Amino acid sequence: MDYDIKDINLAGKGRLRIEWANMSMPVLTSIQERFEKEKPLNGVRLSACLHVTTETAGLVKTLKAGGAEVVVCASNPLSTQDDVAASLVADDEVPVFAIKGEDHQTYYAHILSALKHRPHLTMDDGADLVGALHFIALQKWGELEPSVREWGKNLSDKEREEFLSEVIGGTEETTTGVIRLRSMEKDKVLQFPVISVNDANTKHLFDNRYGTGQSTVDGIIRATNRLLAGSTFVVSGYGWCGRGVALRAKGHGAHVVVCEVDPLRALEAVMDGFQVMSIAKAAPLGDFFCTLTGDINVIRAEHFLEMKDGAIVSNSGHFNVELDLSGLSQASISRRPIREFVEEFTLKDNRRIYVLGEGRLINLAAAEGHPSSVMDMSFANQALSAEYMAREHAKMEKKVYPVPREIDERIARLKLESIGVEIDTLTPEQERYLSSWETGT
Repeated sequence: MDYDIKDINLAGKGRLRIEWANMSMPVLTSIQERFEKEKPLNGVRLSACLHVTTETAGLVKTLKAGGAEVVVCASNPLSTQDDVAASLVADDEVPVFAIKGEDHQTYYAHILSALKHRPHLTMDDGADLVGALHFIALQKWGELEPSVREWGKNLSDKEREEFLSEVIGGTEETTTGVIRLRSMEKDKVLQFPVISVNDANTKHLFDNRYGTGQSTVDGIIRATNRLLAGSTFVVSGYGWCGRGVALRAKGHGAHVVVCEVDPLRALEAVMDGFQVMSIAKAAPLGDFFCTLTGDINVIRAEHFLEMKDGAIVSNSGHFNVELDLSGLSQASISRRPIREFVEEFTLKDNRRIYVLGEGRLINLAAAEGHPSSVMDMSFANQALSAEYMAREHAKMEKKVYPVPREIDERIARLKLESIGVEIDTLTPEQERYLSSWETGT
């Protein structure tokens, strides 16, 4: 079995950590038990480009229980938990290509390994796997990392066509990936249907808000060991992830400032009790900054130049593009790592700016990502969406689809049952009332 991980001898530690995470993932466990009996993914080759964490291991085990032939690569160079990767290889015989801290070239070499699996189904977190696959299919060689480009160029036209025709569909985990996929659909280049797991209510209302909120603040605190109480904490972006971080920072006693470009979200932040202003105005005020927008250069050189001495800057958006680190570097007279996951940039007037986790996802770079209980629902969506795609792909167009409502509701009910919560059901009279236009007050 081919694989590329840091150290196979870490498997024992990873095995125990996976077991610990699994205790808080009852929904995915129930799906795994059914998959083991029914084998709905039997014979399906599945390439997964995901954060390789303890929770992801639970998903991989579930997919394999369903009969899928799974290969895993990392969706971010700093998000891999090396002991988990080792356990998946040693204990579950899953080919894994992921090493925490891997460089750009290795990252794409690992994506190439996942592509060579010739998947029927793709499973992405950020759409890097789907993106590389489409660049090869459309022969957009200039967009590809050299190793992937050369492999794609060496395919004949027939091989390239067969390679793409084998893919029946995919799933996408996160907001950034969905944005890319919808752009591909709009430009009419998307070559197969993809289910946006991120759009499921049991994903973004919980994973993005509570998972990102807690794990991002956890990552910032682990990296810095600084007190949030009494500080000014600037959140760029008030989507579900930004809402979660703002809420958790406020819970730690920070004064939270929100920066937004969407007037409705900005108004919502005001109504939620936060101060709202432009990043230009917030730059001199903040002690902590965190971007969660999915866009590029949210905090730029002109903003870094206005920050106070000792400002701490982080990102919890998927890609490391939200902080203009090139601009900051050019404006600095020196830079040095001062502790793990913290780099100090010294400006020309000797003010110091501290960047966390190379500007990558701080909740996975410096912490362990989302708590297992919230990923239970996110990965339940992934597993059931993969099952749905394997069954229904022939009826689907080359579009981005939401998670079917019945799957979303089923996961919510399973989660409630797992925590011992009962809810009401409508009486026949209530159902008639809600469905009739003739019933008055």
